[in-house]
Amino acid sequence: MPTRLRLYQVDAFTSQVFGGNPAAVCPLDAWLPDDVLQAIALENNLSETAFVLRDEVRGWQIRWFTPTQEVDLCGHATLATAYILFTRLAPGLERVQLQSRSGPLVVTEREAGWMEMDFPARPPEPCPIPEGLVEALGAEPRETLVSRDLVAVFDSEEQVRALNPDMAKLAALEFFAVAPTAPGTQSDFVSRFFAPRVGVPEDPVTGSAHCSLVPYWAQRLGKSQLLAHQVSHRGGVLQCEDRGERVGLAGQAVLYLEGHITL
Repeated sequence: MPTRLRLYQVDAFTSQVFGGNPAAVCPLDAWLPDDVLQAIALENNLSETAFVLRDEVRGWQIRWFTPTQEVDLCGHATLATAYILFTRLAPGLERVQLQSRSGPLVVTEREAGWMEMDFPARPPEPCPIPEGLVEALGAEPRETLVSRDLVAVFDSEEQVRALNPDMAKLAALEFFAVAPTAPGTQSDFVSRFFAPRVGVPEDPVTGSAHCSLVPYWAQRLGKSQLLAHQVSHRGGVLQCEDRGERVGLAGQAVLYLEGHITL
């Protein structure tokens, strides 16, 4: 008999379908082999697919896969998963703790459809501009910093919006991803996120990148509450809070699709 798995596709960090960042959410009753999880993520062909299950001992568990590999942290697919838990799988639940490769992640339902994630902070450290970065981005940042991602700081939102990088050259750099950022015109800061090394040329809205962007901008601007826009083609909005060793990332989500996978 074929195996049928539930599948949801959710647009995260937006209140409108076709905005924000689409993520697949696949609830499981037991973990499937890693190669099957990876094959599902590749078939979905979204920047991330989240797999979630409830264990009687450990509670809710979550894993994230790009089309090419498993990753240790993903914001938009976590937000999408929480949305499905709150609205489909566990209605009435207002707070969930998800066990992950990055430790426990708490998501709390707020008013007006907003949900807030509590994530580990990843403050970036200054570094020299890497060789090949300017050629890959087609522009020179004022400074660069590194954590998991390479943060490339520009002077204006216009510069970040205008970037048209060479993805092959970006993929050749020894970084998980490159996150250009600048002060925003209608927000505290803006960003984009390029991760061709892991099968995601440009991610529309990237929660995990803000684990580094929020500490940087909080220190630079001298404020802990920040409004962030990711200025990809689809775009997305995050309400952010610097909490020292943690960051708060809040966003909205909307269901696009629900159905079944047949294996």
